Amino acid sequence: MQARKICMIGDFAVGKTSLVQRYVRNQFSDIYQATIGVKIDTKELLLPSGDPVKLVLWDIAGTDELTTVGQNYLKGAAGYLLVVDGTRLGTFGTAISLQKETERLLGRVPFTLMLNKLDLGPQWELNADEVKALQLRGWQLTHCSARKGNGVEQAFQSLGERMVLGVRP
Repeated sequence: MQARKICMIGDFAVGKTSLVQRYVRNQFSDIYQATIGVKIDTKELLLPSGDPVKLVLWDIAGTDELTTVGQNYLKGAAGYLLVVDGTRLGTFGTAISLQKETERLLGRVPFTLMLNKLDLGPQWELNADEVKALQLRGWQLTHCSARKGNGVEQAFQSLGERMVLGVRP
């Protein structure tokens, strides 16, 4: 079976760990625990062809810039999920910076921008025009909720397929 490494990156408390837990175990917890270093999970994904691929999910501690340690965690990633907290505008700017740093380190590998916390829609601070501009630049993105599960499975499935098929961002 093929295996592909995916890194979860984004600012502190945007929901990276919650998204992984929702995807891997279909669970959500309201108890916040900061990730220290990295947590690794796996899940088997079935491609449309019926072939399985093992996703190795690296949940990297939240940061607004990649440290040397963070850069080392990214090595060998076939793709990444860039996570934003829709209720905290600053995390959007952080994601844009992290994407540039990650592309410099990994080259142009597939990624998806996950706009998390959709269930808190009335509290959202993101500018729809800025989000649309990224889509027009070819960024793959999904509105999702780790709490409710909206968009989570689809984001991982889509990224997994693009990585295996060699589709660039």
